Amino acid sequence: MKQVVQNYKSGELALLDVPAPACKPGGVLVRTRYSLISTGTELMKVSEAGMSLLGKAKARPDQVAKVMQSVAANGLSATYRKVTSKLDSYTPLGYSLCGVVEEVGAGVDDVAVGDLVACAGNEHALHSELNWVPKNLYSRVPEGVEPRHAAFGTVGSIALQGVRRGEPRLGDVALVIGLGLIGQLVVQLLVASGVRVVGVDPAPARCRLAERLGALVCADPGSGLVDSAVGELTGGHGVDQVYLAAGGSSNEPVELAAKLARDRATVVDIGKCSLNLPWNAYYEKELDVRFSRSYGPGRYDPGYELEGRDYPIGYVRWTERRNLECFVDLLARGRLDVEPLVSHVADFGDAVETYRQLSEGELKAVAVLFRYPGAATAAAEPVTSATVPRPAPARVTPKGRIRVGFIGAGNYASSMLLPHLAEREDVELHRVVTTSALSGANAQRKFGFAEASTDTAALLADPSVDAVFVVTRHSSHAELTRQALLAGKAVFVEKPLALSEAELEKVLTAVEESGNDRVQVGFNRRFAPLLNQARNRFGTRVGPASVRYLVNAGRLEQGSWYNQEDTEGSRFAGEGGHFIDTVSWLLGADPVSVYACATPGQADLQLLLRYDDGSTASIGYTTSGAPTFPKETIDVTADGKVLRFDDFQRASLYGRKRSVSPKLPQGRDKGQAAELAAFVEAVRSGGPMPVPLSSLVSTTLATLAVHTSLATGAPVRIESR
Repeated sequence: MKQVVQNYKSGELALLDVPAPACKPGGVLVRTRYSLISTGTELMKVSEAGMSLLGKAKARPDQVAKVMQSVAANGLSATYRKVTSKLDSYTPLGYSLCGVVEEVGAGVDDVAVGDLVACAGNEHALHSELNWVPKNLYSRVPEGVEPRHAAFGTVGSIALQGVRRGEPRLGDVALVIGLGLIGQLVVQLLVASGVRVVGVDPAPARCRLAERLGALVCADPGSGLVDSAVGELTGGHGVDQVYLAAGGSSNEPVELAAKLARDRATVVDIGKCSLNLPWNAYYEKELDVRFSRSYGPGRYDPGYELEGRDYPIGYVRWTERRNLECFVDLLARGRLDVEPLVSHVADFGDAVETYRQLSEGELKAVAVLFRYPGAATAAAEPVTSATVPRPAPARVTPKGRIRVGFIGAGNYASSMLLPHLAEREDVELHRVVTTSALSGANAQRKFGFAEASTDTAALLADPSVDAVFVVTRHSSHAELTRQALLAGKAVFVEKPLALSEAELEKVLTAVEESGNDRVQVGFNRRFAPLLNQARNRFGTRVGPASVRYLVNAGRLEQGSWYNQEDTEGSRFAGEGGHFIDTVSWLLGADPVSVYACATPGQADLQLLLRYDDGSTASIGYTTSGAPTFPKETIDVTADGKVLRFDDFQRASLYGRKRSVSPKLPQGRDKGQAAELAAFVEAVRSGGPMPVPLSSLVSTTLATLAVHTSLATGAPVRIESR
């Protein structure tokens, strides 16, 4: 299928062939009839992509700060790989469309195949022939509403939420600053609410359009007409609400808002303009400044948008979906008219040229629609198995090479695993499977996969694939590993192997049933070159050892999926196995018991591991430390010696004499390349896997035991399997 994409590094726009998305539970597969270009938001994104790296940094200082934090925590080399991988990727455009339901996922009962729906979301309502849309981001389109009008659903919801934040009342006077697409819709919504509207925009054509749609007076802010109109309509008191629907870096909109607002008026920011508020003006009038967050309550909440958890109507009257439903209902009842806003309708095949004309100013438009093949027909035929493209016939792999399939191609896979595999002569990257069609296309382009798909079952059923990498979210690891083992594949699964003992038991049952124990978990630290050198320098241990491992994990960004404990497990369950595995490898044994305690809210954890030979290890896993402090430090004490390991940069051995390794540069090698080399060699040669399955199981059980110990307040015995 075709999708509009942009490379944020080069600025290139393309109409790309990508795999069709799968229809997942909790949503529907929609074939697009019309999608709407947001001439404000999307063209700003297109403009930023065309900037130099310095220009991009100035445009997004928040992202620069994150990059600097990553350099401090992970080193320059790892951060550079991550950032360049992210920049040099195709990103999708679009977030508002209307289309026909082609397939209904499990758990969805409010629409059927053939229904016309309006869809929202910058990850789900893309400029693409097919989109998977979760339940709370679509709405059935009432009879009599044109599909091209229903395609305005998302921007209509943005405008509607902005008006709701202003709380207009019958007879109020409102000022709308900025009469682009959102501003024009705000004007209509206010007029429909019985509000008298004055508009401001430097473009005469937009002013005339807003007056056609119900505004009383619209003019350039410097003309004097707006001031006099506000004075006449309000008896000199000023407007009741100001709606900022403008963009750009000028501070004039907020200054004009203060000038023309009445005492204790409301100012609502809907667009993205400069908000350097003149303190005296806003203080003296005690103006109420409010922000309008996109389409409404539910936006940016994964539980609402992705998992379909609605908010009770008694507590949240207008959610994203209810705003979308309200907007298309207003269209159906003739209370809104979006046809005058349509400046241009382009065939989807001309998408790249249309963006060029908009960016260069050749096409002056308020709203532009893409029309998709079949948009003129009454309904689209559902997809059948006969119409789904089948994979190409299996190719012969050159002797000595292994054929690899990837399930998942997110940030970690693209920055830490695939670059190493792509440069190996003994690896053929055969097929990548992702839930997002575009991420699969990105991985195929950057790393040379022969195929990209959204069909996991087809990958696992392919007899030519030797090894499968599972690099998906934590909750899917155990099940995908189980399926891959039963399919006879060697499996590399990122940590954790499982989130519960029940999940782990299913993996072990698959090993027993299939006789296939060819599995490796991504515990890469034991392969780090500097740590291996330090271990060798320490030498053979005679007596028991004491290990102290401090992990300065830091705080997660708000919205990180690591915070979704209900579905993805706790943060420590997700990555704690790294540190337990490292300690066990250093000691050459598996733990026999775990005791854990934590600060309130389990923000910081302290673990005590015991080993058969009397060795002990304490792991401090903290999130409250300073980001400038090293992330990982290890001390190993035994036999009159102390090994000090500082964050993959320097190792020091204290004994009869002190020896210190040279400090490595910013590029910290945490062992991914060596780990992959060991796995590939094991698969290619048929030799033993790099880490015994018994060790992987013990580490997983010890990681899971941490939460049992926290719950019971007692040590937990680890039974060997």
